[in-house]
Amino acid sequence: MTINQLIQQLIDEGNRLRMIKQEDEIYIRNRILSLLKLDTFSIEEKTEPFSTLNGSKVDEDLIIVELVESIVEYATREKLIDDYFDEKEIFSAKLIDCFLSRPSEVNEKFWQDYRQSPKKATDEFYHFSKLSNYIQMKRIKRNIFFQVPTEYGALDITINLSKPEKDPRQIALERSVPKEKEYPRCLLCIENEGYAGRIGHPARSNHRTIRIPMGEETWYFQYSPYVYYNEHCILLSEEHRKMKISRETFERLLRFVEQFPHYFMGSNADLPIVGGSILSHDHYQGGRYEFPMASAKSDYNFKLKQFPNISASTVKWPMSVIRLQSQDKDELVEASDFILNRWKEYSDPEIGIMAYSNNTPHNTITPIARRKGRDFEVDLVLRNNRTDEKHPLGIFHPHEDVHHIKKENIGLIEVMGLAVLPARLKDEVQEVEKYLRNEPNEIADYHLPWAMEIKNKYGTFHKNEIHKIIQNEIGMKFLKVLSDAGVFKRNEKGQKAFQKFISFLNK
Repeated sequence: MTINQLIQQLIDEGNRLRMIKQEDEIYIRNRILSLLKLDTFSIEEKTEPFSTLNGSKVDEDLIIVELVESIVEYATREKLIDDYFDEKEIFSAKLIDCFLSRPSEVNEKFWQDYRQSPKKATDEFYHFSKLSNYIQMKRIKRNIFFQVPTEYGALDITINLSKPEKDPRQIALERSVPKEKEYPRCLLCIENEGYAGRIGHPARSNHRTIRIPMGEETWYFQYSPYVYYNEHCILLSEEHRKMKISRETFERLLRFVEQFPHYFMGSNADLPIVGGSILSHDHYQGGRYEFPMASAKSDYNFKLKQFPNISASTVKWPMSVIRLQSQDKDELVEASDFILNRWKEYSDPEIGIMAYSNNTPHNTITPIARRKGRDFEVDLVLRNNRTDEKHPLGIFHPHEDVHHIKKENIGLIEVMGLAVLPARLKDEVQEVEKYLRNEPNEIADYHLPWAMEIKNKYGTFHKNEIHKIIQNEIGMKFLKVLSDAGVFKRNEKGQKAFQKFISFLNK
């Protein structure tokens, strides 16, 4: 296809998807020509609708993406942009931005849809975020996903292949760029909306957010560019400030699920090791997905003396979870804040829980809010980030025997039962499978004890079973990861200690 044909196909596809109106066609074409430094255009012989690429059929949802990528390839060949990942991403986002409404128009449509139903509003905005390629659906489809049955229900496992690896030239270029720039201040700041991007900072020309009132503040609602589950969304503060779990956190989480009852909303913990990857900007994560932890049953029901109208229980889960239920949102806020403050000051040296080292705090909570019919439900996952000589990365953190599978922090998503595992595992696991089939292999040294353990566990097995066995064993490693992160272990000593803490709440 010629560049003129590609441009026209892109415009035709924008019309088909109702991203633009026919009256916009000439204006958008001229914007694209400007980006491509072209000053003429001729409507050539019509081509068939763009449905194949290199002989392969293109997913209808990805036609826009494929066309944009073809135009980016043209721009690279013509030396309009450098052949670096970030340069191509910036150009791609600018192309798609030609088809997108301004933030004010996107927000106006969202709240018009909301008046019909909250679900319609999020459905339409999610669809928009995929069409705009802000949600990187083509890359997300590369991820490997499977479930593994356990005594706590099925755990979700994903090997994250969606974030492309940067070539050495790109990495070297990033290192050469001065770091003093502070705009936007971080990847979550609202200043990213419409920001072109630069080397080392992602392209955001095609980024739009929804303004959500949260008491006296305005918060900003968007979807994650690399969604790990259905409608994986982010709610972020307008102010660039550090993560902090507080009474206001519970108020915001519950206010959000009151406005959007088909979504859950939760927060990473606010301390290093047990927190998420970005603690510099106050934000929450939610979506429309039933996580394994949400399906977990109550383990032990109890009453909170100060909050007699609230149903409270511990949860049958490898981590230590208190679940609160009530139709009274305000009382849930008070109860959650009460438990947070009690937990922050709680120590039990017999099981390694110390609230402070000198003046450094160690206890915090990972909270999750959702609706269950007319009830509001809050899960409070108790966390502690203390370290010692034996566990320098964290006592209640994945221990060394699981680092070959998962070494990173256990944040909100993992807490709820979805393992986000590194891309390296895709190839490494194939070498483990070869080892188990007694074939020539390049198994990594750090996987060898695990592979030998699997051989000893299963003895002889059919070669066709190996892939499924490896998946199940990865799931068992993730279960161990969650157990390591639990402050009250799922044994007699740990559960007695949990009961002791519950008694402390009622003193």
